[in-house]
Amino acid sequence: MRTITAMLIAYAAAGLLSAHQPVPCPGPLSEAQLTALRKGQAPKKLQVIVQTRGVGFALSDPWKSRLRAARVSADLLEETGARGPQKATIAARTEKVNSKDGLAYVWIPPGSFMMGCSPGDTECSPDERPAHEVAITKGFWLGRTPVTQGAYQRVTGSNPSNSKGDQRPVEQVTWDKARSYCQAIGGRLPTEAEWEYAARAGSTGTRYGSLAEIAWYAKNSGGRTHQVGQKKPNAFGLYDMLGNVWQWTADWYGATYYQAGERRDPTGPPGGEARTLRGGSWGSYPMYVRVSARYWPDQRMRDWDFGLRCVGE
Repeated sequence: MRTITAMLIAYAAAGLLSAHQPVPCPGPLSEAQLTALRKGQAPKKLQVIVQTRGVGFALSDPWKSRLRAARVSADLLEETGARGPQKATIAARTEKVNSKDGLAYVWIPPGSFMMGCSPGDTECSPDERPAHEVAITKGFWLGRTPVTQGAYQRVTGSNPSNSKGDQRPVEQVTWDKARSYCQAIGGRLPTEAEWEYAARAGSTGTRYGSLAEIAWYAKNSGGRTHQVGQKKPNAFGLYDMLGNVWQWTADWYGATYYQAGERRDPTGPPGGEARTLRGGSWGSYPMYVRVSARYWPDQRMRDWDFGLRCVGE
């Protein structure tokens, strides 16, 4: 039983179990193979499968039939299928550089996750509840880092930032300026759901790692932004999803919006008085540097820690 369980988990982690396009099984993956995949050292063919399949998985009917024929118990099938995309740990590493801003964008595969207050999180605000399952049905490209000042200057010809530095995140950006920038590079702002799904990268916790290791925040920032990409990335290979600068999303803010429980590619309320920022910043206390934390300033506001990250179409 342990061998079969390990086999299923290994297949799932490698993105080889799919409800849509089952791929030929290359045989159980050893721990060494999984380690090689994580380090990008696996054979090219297997890397391509992982990159194209992503981290999401479910047991398709043909797979269930094969596994039942192999006398895999119904309980194990249910347990394995229930792991869902948010439990897989091998991230798609496909990246591309946007020719207009020169930044790297990471492919985020489709999947589902629990949006809102994380299990055991005692610092959640009412607007983070109830936690609810959300499906992101289409993959998307997301900036590997927040938009840098160098990239913003390249695209717009200006740099409104207070703490200057080409590799530091741009700040003092209003929502309208953020949207215009993303449109100029052929993209858009992420929805709140897309942002949180990408930030979690399979994690169900309050953060995707130790706060000091993944984020610049009030305790360690020295009161300023820092060059992007200096802290540890999440499992999707995204840097500074938490801390450094708040990041604008496309959504209007709704304090009770989660109560509607929209479960498929939610785009937020149809209107409102404020837009939503995510991720916390260099000036934020820990309670605001969480994957489910929300901030809702007027979209015309700009501050020394208001930045952005684009979805690149």
